Amino acid sequence: MLSRRSVAVATMFLGIIYLAFISLGIPDSLLGSAWPVIRPDMGASFGFAGILSMVVAGGTIVSSLVSGSLVQRLGTGKITLISCCLTAGALLGFSMAPSIFWLVLLAIPLGLGGGAIDAALNHYVAENYKAHHMNWLHCFWGVGATLGPIIMSFYMVKHNSWRDGYTAVSMIQFTLAIVLLVTLPLWKRIAVSREHERLDSMIPQDQVGPELKQPAISSKANVLQIKGVKQTLIAFLFYCGVESTVGLWGTSYLVGARNMTAETAAGWISLYYGGITMGRLITGFITLKINNRVLIRCGQIIAIAGGGMLLLPLPQLFLVGLILIGLGLAPIYPGLLHETPTRFGRDNSAKLMGYQMAVAYTGTTFLPPLFGLLAAQTTIHAFPFIVIAFIILMMMSAEKVNHILNNQTKSTGINC
Repeated sequence: MLSRRSVAVATMFLGIIYLAFISLGIPDSLLGSAWPVIRPDMGASFGFAGILSMVVAGGTIVSSLVSGSLVQRLGTGKITLISCCLTAGALLGFSMAPSIFWLVLLAIPLGLGGGAIDAALNHYVAENYKAHHMNWLHCFWGVGATLGPIIMSFYMVKHNSWRDGYTAVSMIQFTLAIVLLVTLPLWKRIAVSREHERLDSMIPQDQVGPELKQPAISSKANVLQIKGVKQTLIAFLFYCGVESTVGLWGTSYLVGARNMTAETAAGWISLYYGGITMGRLITGFITLKINNRVLIRCGQIIAIAGGGMLLLPLPQLFLVGLILIGLGLAPIYPGLLHETPTRFGRDNSAKLMGYQMAVAYTGTTFLPPLFGLLAAQTTIHAFPFIVIAFIILMMMSAEKVNHILNNQTKSTGINC
């Protein structure tokens, strides 16, 4: 058992991790909210924001792929600190950039820092905290993503400057970096304490329920050879694909296919994001009673039902459908992340977490533009069908993983 002081330190430290995820979400929404002002100031084309986003995503994918090796070599605390300094410096550079060329260069460290800290923190929480904390962690990312446009809007309205907005966010990041530096020794201490707690409370296999029984998985140099990993990566690809596609093209669908005004449509899409954020807050409490596998499956069914409502002619129903998609998606991403050490072994989780992040960002980067090309050649009315198809492909992949794990459990002699 942990002492009261150890519990208090672990709880305080968890608060720091939550703050880190808020700070991770803030920059993600800055570019979109500031671009209408940045574009004329920099003399850039309207579509150049897409290039900047691609550069950021490219850096994120690269750092996610190598994050597992870096975490094993340097530790989560140092990686988080270095990544925070990278993003803070890049954001400060954005505020002083004299031309669009510098924004492109600065987008590289911004992506590298964001991907590394994302993968490292997800791995740390998956290994050292319970499932509800993973859901709340990603809920706090949503808080940060919501704060980003608010901060930028304040500085554009009050100070008539997008640069001041980036400066303010960079100062938030630098402040977090100082906190991370001061608390650096705690990262390993908390992990060791959690490991001792885990060993002390270990339950014999014959007393464990079927849903919690997992076969032992050895460490592998190539984690892609582990059964179920490839299917899990496909689930991450389509999860982020559908989340981003709804966010990027939902407004266009409501305007083009449902004859809404752009302002009204944007409001409903904000409720879609609100559904994800609130869903993760609520799911955090539900995980105290229901395991991740059940929640992931229920979320996928709810999301499919929401996608089906987009096809119905009644305005109230297809608008409710958007909220249902958000609520359904809420438990899936954090649930899949938190299951990583349990499903594929603690020794493999750091490297695999990075791979999952990389594939997730690949889905975010490429699947929404692919739908855009499809819609340009056909019609925006295809939107609900593509959304449903993405969710079904994600669900099929996740269920395939469950099937593989069930077979592995039976083959080890565990009687389910």
